Amino acid sequence: MKASFAAGCFWGVEDSFRNLKGVSETKVGYMGGNFENPRYNDVCSGKTGHAETVEIQYDPSIVSYNELLDVFWRIHDPTTPNRQGPDVGKQYRSVIFYHTPMQKKLAEVSKQKLEDSDRYSNGIITEIVPASNFWPAEEYHQHYLEKRGRKFCGF
Repeated sequence: MKASFAAGCFWGVEDSFRNLKGVSETKVGYMGGNFENPRYNDVCSGKTGHAETVEIQYDPSIVSYNELLDVFWRIHDPTTPNRQGPDVGKQYRSVIFYHTPMQKKLAEVSKQKLEDSDRYSNGIITEIVPASNFWPAEEYHQHYLEKRGRKFCGF
């Protein structure tokens, strides 16, 4: 199965999902915009509408979509619009791109559960929208932190 999440800079997001048991592949790229075949510089311009996104291939018999959602919520601040840590811009917004009606339902339930938990004093601004074309990022972005012997520590 496939899952797609945007939660700030895709290097750290990918790193958080890549080694989960049941995740067979991760790819970083761009989704949610209105520009064909965007490149990194295009997305950073803020004019394409894309978010830095991680596309995940996973085996639901090993890791559930709800478990992926738990990781997603844990690795970023879903209350800050267009910002994660030092990264600012629409490309760093918080988005769950769903691929199936069931993913949409599970995402909505998990978001409501987080809102009801009072974990955050500000409201959750994460978008839950249908997945669209995924444009893989340039090769040097793939497994970026792993290639450099670094590990993502979260926000």
